[in-house]
Amino acid sequence: MRYLHLDVFTDQPLEGNQLAVFPSPRPGIDAPLMQRIAAEMNFSESTFIFPREAKGDVRMRIFTPAEELPIAGHPTIGSTFALAAERVIAPGRGDFTFELGVGPTPVSLEWKDGRLDFAWMTQPLPTFDSEVASHTLATALGVNEGDTLPSYPAQAVSCGVPFLFVPLGSRAAVDRVTLDRRVYAAACQTAGLKELPVFVFTTDRSGARADETIYSRMLAPGFGISEDPATGSASGPLGCYLARHGLLDSSRVGSFVSLQGVAMGRPSRIYVSIGTDGRAITRVRVGGRAVIVGAGELNV
Repeated sequence: MRYLHLDVFTDQPLEGNQLAVFPSPRPGIDAPLMQRIAAEMNFSESTFIFPREAKGDVRMRIFTPAEELPIAGHPTIGSTFALAAERVIAPGRGDFTFELGVGPTPVSLEWKDGRLDFAWMTQPLPTFDSEVASHTLATALGVNEGDTLPSYPAQAVSCGVPFLFVPLGSRAAVDRVTLDRRVYAAACQTAGLKELPVFVFTTDRSGARADETIYSRMLAPGFGISEDPATGSASGPLGCYLARHGLLDSSRVGSFVSLQGVAMGRPSRIYVSIGTDGRAITRVRVGGRAVIVGAGELNV
């Protein structure tokens, strides 16, 4: 089976988040084999593209090395660029819809000189869940309690996949995070949550480029991902968290960049746009670029 290898949420090869896209898997391939292939590829995610079944242009299944996901950001953005290169998406087309586990997921396309330049995915509206005590999380994350922001809760938020969002006071604190999984899982359990992927971030802009509003990391050992260079499915809920708790005002939350993956040597620029009406969140979009860096065949 042929696959494309992309780096996503970047326009530079060997940065961003790696992705394997199988644009035409063999007929009859089942979920256990797709799961084993994703483990073999050992990227954060691999995607498998199938003919449409309902309200969409194609059906897509997304696998981490450990489990299937109902929605994910960098696989959606990256697969959009892969399908544009394959001419499944015709040049100049303005929109495209993936059938995902959460339902139809639209993507908006921007073109330049006949090539896909940028893609926006629309995510489901957020749900907000339990909060976790910050003093317990400081121990679990290997940071000082003073690195946490007690005025802002550590909270689970989901736009299809739940993450625990933990605001920290500085970029240095974000870089220091080392997850003690046992302590972290116990903290989640105390709050009535299963062990969630944890997304740590700061609004500290020390040394940031002009448009880099958030500095972030995501760790998900339960998904088989020790750390993820770019997490689109967390970036939508991140924007919703920032809007809900007032860390960014309505004008800034409408367009900002989260810089992720720096600690891994794979900087990723994730564009986020949250639509609001008063306190209500009305639209969640995550966007970015991707580059194809390789292709191959898997013989299974």
